[in-house]
Order: sequence, then C-alpha cells, then structure tokens
Amino acid sequence: MSQLFGPETFRYDLPELPELDDLFSPNGVILDAQKRAAELFGSSETWFLVGGTTCGVQSSIMATCAPGETLILARNSHLSAISGLILSGAVPKYIIPEYNSQWDIPGGITALQVEKAIEELKEDGKTAAAVLITSPTYHGICSNVREIAQLCHSHCIPVIVDEAHGAHFRFHPEFPSTALEQGADLAVQSTHKVLNSLTQSSMLHMSGNLVDRDTVSRCLQTLQSSSPNYLLLASLDAARAQLSENPLGIFNKAMDFSLEAKGKISRIPGISILNLLSFTSGFPAIDPLRLTLGVSQLQISGYTADDIIEQKLNIYSELAGSQSITFAINLGTQSESIQRLVSGMNHLSATFYQKRNQLCRNADKVCAPFDDITMKLSPREAFFSKKRKASIRESFGQVCGEMVCSYPPGIPVLIPGEVITEKALLYLLDVKKMGAAISGAADQQLNSIVVCNV
Repeated sequence: MSQLFGPETFRYDLPELPELDDLFSPNGVILDAQKRAAELFGSSETWFLVGGTTCGVQSSIMATCAPGETLILARNSHLSAISGLILSGAVPKYIIPEYNSQWDIPGGITALQVEKAIEELKEDGKTAAAVLITSPTYHGICSNVREIAQLCHSHCIPVIVDEAHGAHFRFHPEFPSTALEQGADLAVQSTHKVLNSLTQSSMLHMSGNLVDRDTVSRCLQTLQSSSPNYLLLASLDAARAQLSENPLGIFNKAMDFSLEAKGKISRIPGISILNLLSFTSGFPAIDPLRLTLGVSQLQISGYTADDIIEQKLNIYSELAGSQSITFAINLGTQSESIQRLVSGMNHLSATFYQKRNQLCRNADKVCAPFDDITMKLSPREAFFSKKRKASIRESFGQVCGEMVCSYPPGIPVLIPGEVITEKALLYLLDVKKMGAAISGAADQQLNSIVVCNV
C-alpha cells in the first residue's frame, strides 16, 4: 500500500487529536467544515458521514420514527431503509411505484400515492411518523418532492429524501431541483457517488424545524464509528472546496459529454434511451448525467451486454439490469470515455441487432416483483424471530426471514416479514439466470430461503 499510495497517506491517517476536532461534539475544524458545507448545499445544518448514505438513511428513520410508529416509503427503497426500519422498530406502509415492464425499471412515487397512504392510515386510527422518498432513483428518475413535502407538512409529517445519487443537483442550472430546495426536512447524499469525496463518505442535510437536530446527532453517534477516518472527513471538505470554486459551471463539461453521448447513441439501431416518456405518472425530471440504455431489441439481456462491453472493450457500467445498462457521467468523464461508450454500443448493435425482429426480449414476462405485498411481521419482528432454511419450493407462502436483493441496485425483492410470493421467487431466479448478483441471501445460489418460524 505504501508503494501504491505513498507514505503521506499513512501520515495523515490520524486518530482524534485535539487539533482535529471530534466528529460527535465538533467545535473546531469539523464544525467549520460542516458549516461551510451547509452554506454551499443550502441546509440549516449538515453532518459529515463516514458510514455512507446508509447510516444517514438509518439515522433519519431512527430520529423520526419510534418503535411501532409508521413510516411511509416506496417499496423500491434501498436496503438501508429496511435496515432503518429494523433498527427503529418502525412499521412500513409501502407505496408501490409505477413500474415499466419493458425496461424492468421502477419509477418514483407521486403526491397522490402519499395522500392515499396517509388517508388509509387515518382510517385505521394511525398517523405517519415520517415519509421517505428515493429521489432520484438509481436510474435518475425524480419524484415531485415539492408536492409531497407540501402535502406532508400540512399534516406535520417530516419528509426524508434518500438523495444518494443527487448530490450534484445544486451545481448546474439544467439539473433537477434538490430535495432541500423542494422542502425536504432531511436529505442524505452520497458525496462520493457523483462528487469527488472518498468512497464511504456522505453528507446528511437538514432544513426546517419538524425534526429535532439533537436527536439526529444522537442517532448518528449510535451508528457511526467512534474512530472516524479523517481521510474520509477531509475528502468531504475537499469536495466542498472544489465545488465552491465554480459552483454553477463545474459540471458544464459533464453536461456536454452527456448531450454528445445521447445524440450519438440515439442513432444506433436497436439501442433505446430511457426518458420521462417511459412513465405515465408525470415525474418532473430525470438526471441528465444518468444514461440508461435499453438493449431488449438486441435480443440479449442487459447483464449479457454488460459482460460483453466489459470483457471485450473495457467499458464499465454503473448498473446492469435485465433489459438495460446504466452509465454515470461525472466530473472525471473524458472525451475518450464517451467515444468508447459509443463504440461499444455500435459493437452491440452490429453484433446482435436484426431488423426483422424488433420485439422486446421477454418484455411481457418481466413484471414488478413486489406489487402484491402481504406483511405478516414487521421487519424488526422478523429480524429477531426464530428462523430456518426452506427450499425454494417449500418457501412459497412462508414469511421471509432475510433481505434478498439483486445488487446493484440493492433494492430488496424479499424483505423480512413479508409473505414470499411466487412472482418474487421467479423474478429472482430469472435475473440470477441472466447474470445478476444476489445479495443478502444466506444461500446465494437461491436453492433455499431463510424463513421465520411462524
């Protein structure tokens, strides 16, 4: 490691010295750095995270939801939200997002769906402790956070936004509005994903007065290491400093590259580009730096296409799916990278596209794997219950005892406490056969599933 990084890296990997401040009781350089970040990102307060956006989402849920209280969230939320439910003891009220079966991609959620969830809880004599939105999604689709926040605030319900993939939104006039600009109370951003901090470093931003800031701080202290890595903390401040030098122009080149890539790829036979017209719910924006390319007309899966361009052309995607591949354009993207991407898509088209057969591959067989949810236990109850392994065939109809995802994107298809459906099992087996990696399952080959003894 010393030969790779040089000895200076180790000289600066320091413990909590007096001059370096304390992450959990900052009154020096960390406090100053967080205040500068809050000013840049438009928050009333910002916390630096060394446990990624995962610990930010978990802390946000714990700070707003007590055991037994209800959290409204989309069923396609990241696994960190489910672990937040387990930690907090909150009970989920799921919203099923719009789902495009041709793309095998879920969208966002709408204010009408949130309003319906609030009303259904009211009929049961309950209220929501908080609402959690994922905006943008991994594919860049943004929900109308403004409408949802206005609705929730009229009921005094705080809004948490998992904005992991939207840390850059404030820094170009053509980017979507940020969650805070639209009224979110808490927004968690993966500063390392599109901005330039080190991997595992993120920020949690706060606005308004519906959430108690001291409670947030206590939750973060509970979940984060008592020995935070100062290289990660310094990289967050460095990312802030870099953005501050040219906040509205730093992404100009990345935007140019995105437009160039879309213009050239849109003319390649058999390759389609995901856009807002792919959904009917009227989502307000899609991240222009996310490029999701459909390959179903090539009669191959996104996993196959991803393997080909990686092995033959040394092109690495952000995310592969059953029908598509997603690429992330960012501050490090170079012109040569765009040319290789276009060449890679041309290679796929020349190899697999047949003009006489343009039907989408298995599009009618791909459906939302979680649109018929039955919850028998809360995630926390299921997590701590007695469990056993059951074969795939025996697990049908049982209560799931583990969190099973295709990763990335890390959206659970099976969640502890839910009844295992045939649709969910077939979906997992199908994407696994196509080449998806399975995460969270004790048996990664999916010959068995962990179920609860209920």
